[in-house]
Amino acid sequence: MAVVGAGITGLSTAVMLAARGCRVVVLEARHAGAGTTGSSTAKVSVLQGRRQSEIAAKQSGDLLAHYVAGGRFGQDWLLEFCASAGVGVQRPSAVTYAAGPDEVATVEQEQRVCEDVGLPVTWRAQDDVPFPFVGGVVLADQAQLDPLELLAALVADATARGVHVCTGTRVTDVDDGPDRLVTTERGSVRADRVVLATGIPIADRGGFFARVAPQRSYALALRLPDLPASDMYLSAGSPVRSIRTTPRGQGQTLLVGGNSHPVGRSSSEREAVEDLVAWALRHYPGAEVTHRWSAQDYHPIDALPYVGPLTPSNDRVLVATGFAKWGLTTGVAAAAVLSGLVDDGAPEWADAFASWSGHELAGVGTGVKQNLKVVADLVVDRVAALEPVPDVAPVEGTGCVGRAGGRPVAISTTDGVTRAVSATCTHLSGLVHWNDAERSWDCPLHGSRFTTDGTLLEGPATKDLPGLEGSEAD
Repeated sequence: MAVVGAGITGLSTAVMLAARGCRVVVLEARHAGAGTTGSSTAKVSVLQGRRQSEIAAKQSGDLLAHYVAGGRFGQDWLLEFCASAGVGVQRPSAVTYAAGPDEVATVEQEQRVCEDVGLPVTWRAQDDVPFPFVGGVVLADQAQLDPLELLAALVADATARGVHVCTGTRVTDVDDGPDRLVTTERGSVRADRVVLATGIPIADRGGFFARVAPQRSYALALRLPDLPASDMYLSAGSPVRSIRTTPRGQGQTLLVGGNSHPVGRSSSEREAVEDLVAWALRHYPGAEVTHRWSAQDYHPIDALPYVGPLTPSNDRVLVATGFAKWGLTTGVAAAAVLSGLVDDGAPEWADAFASWSGHELAGVGTGVKQNLKVVADLVVDRVAALEPVPDVAPVEGTGCVGRAGGRPVAISTTDGVTRAVSATCTHLSGLVHWNDAERSWDCPLHGSRFTTDGTLLEGPATKDLPGLEGSEAD
């Protein structure tokens, strides 16, 4: 078995497969946790914002119940693993809250749906918090942890079970024919089955890039004297605010997240970060921002994740995507489905995670609308790219896309160096946009991202942006 990706889904799948007696290799382009899991705020919760009511609006009650059962399994498995591996875990309540009166009905609806599927939620009318709070639905005894500590423990456990974890090994193609050859930049691996646990599948012959919407969101760590430990909060309205604390020495660090947007479609990612900083400092005066980072998540068009065969006719290549920011529970549930598919032991709730079934029909309208927007963006970008690139290099920290020599070019200046690369994404030829917060080139079609020199950061692309001759100058 070959597992591509060393995040929560890939590593938990490898551990489960190895426990079933399979020989497993994990192939990771960078290092464990380099993708979404390592940047997660790491809430291990079955109450997931408004996920239950979002699913209920599109799917049957049985599928919603099965999704919740999968989340419970994922949480239980992860907590048992953490206990055995010595990974630190805190057990606060999860709270989906209304920041204003206009959001109360939405939160009350989430409570009703959760009650209908048997979750022991309660209502909290008021709370001693510094941010606006007019009511919230609460699920007690949930969990939070350090995602990097968790991933390190999973790597150690997998290795002890005989799994080969190969980092710095980017997979560029997967042959789903009889040879099932996995091609990497360092050579090839032959595997009986392949699991693509890469956030959005590479080698995507199943068209999953058109069934999930990539989004980036932002997070801050803040130091504040005498900060008490808190529950885990997630607002029901927009812009979303995620708030929790995490132990730091003898005190607590505050984690604040939010301001998500479609990848490559923000007028200014930097402004999104600064807006989050302003919100945090307004409600936590005296706090000091110590770290800023971002994460990329994939939202399914029909509200349920996709876990299973890459194509309906071939179950030798398996995928897992569409976790909508809840990978620490859903990713582990996906691992149980994937490992079960290998030996016909999939859990009874697996139909809520199926990669091919009737439930994705509920998202057809959304998917069509989403992909028409993608096509429209592509056309607009192509027209915009007809403008010649400026004669003067971009100022420090900025980038632009234009036409040079009859082709689209992306030019940026960072750290005093001006670089020019192809502006055409190596996935499906979308034109990249400049990310002014992370100083990267982001594709608005399906979320591939690249550094200023064209190096691939995350897929579904598998190749770097080609550099242009004479592209660097001091």
